[in-house]
Amino acid sequence: MATLRDIKRSITGVKGTQKITKAMKMVAAARLNKAQENIINARPYSRKIADVLSQLLNVEKNYDHPLIKESGDEKIAIIVVSSDRGLCGAFNSNIINKVEKLINNNYSEQNSNNNVSLYCIGKKVNDYFTRHEYNVVEGFNGIFGDLKFDFVAQLNKQLTGKFIPGDYNKVIVVYNKFKSAAQQEIIELQLYPINPEVSVEEVQEENLDYIFEPDKKTIIDGLLPQYLNAQVWAVLLNSYAGELGARMTAMDMATENATEMISSLQLTYNKRRQAAITNEILEIVSGANALQGN
Repeated sequence: MATLRDIKRSITGVKGTQKITKAMKMVAAARLNKAQENIINARPYSRKIADVLSQLLNVEKNYDHPLIKESGDEKIAIIVVSSDRGLCGAFNSNIINKVEKLINNNYSEQNSNNNVSLYCIGKKVNDYFTRHEYNVVEGFNGIFGDLKFDFVAQLNKQLTGKFIPGDYNKVIVVYNKFKSAAQQEIIELQLYPINPEVSVEEVQEENLDYIFEPDKKTIIDGLLPQYLNAQVWAVLLNSYAGELGARMTAMDMATENATEMISSLQLTYNKRRQAAITNEILEIVSGANALQGN
């Protein structure tokens, strides 16, 4: 049975943990505001470039480019995006489970032929898939501490260099899309071959008569890499915001649990102390009665 001193030490330890979780929640909340602003700021550019590219591809029916050509799914590359650190609930484990199910259910044959390549962004997934002997081509750790657009451009340049000659037939990315501080949605997005979605705005503008300079083909050639960069940039921004939201929620729950634990320990401490005082009083009274009897 724990002594009063042991219980008091437990209360002190839990209070110390509570201070840490509360501080981590506040830090995540402050960073989340900035991350949300980045998503909002990047959204118009990403949406518009997809609209323009989609419209041009619909108009230019005979346009042919290796980045938009379907070539089956014999060789697959999967970009997996997670966080570098833990303490963010099921944020990382959900991504890992999704990718493993995707490989085992959709690409089991390719995986058995060693034709599934992984690009792991985030230390957690990089460590996991490397440890479990998946075909991890490259891992990127620590990029979210100083997230820059240059990283996106370099990654797409590397993937394009693999996709065009046929080293990969399809490139997909699996990540957590930020919906709210308490909710993230796991998304499986095809990057290569490019197939931009048609938005409502694009459909409304489809019949407008534009003058293109220099010409449609040249514009599409220039837009394709920019579209890919915008897509991957949006993925990273969403994943980082989702990580912060998940960490803020997890630390908030941990702080509440610590409060409940402190209350429970304090109640136990008070009961034990009261029982000890009662026993001491009984011993004193018994001793006094014994003396009077003599």
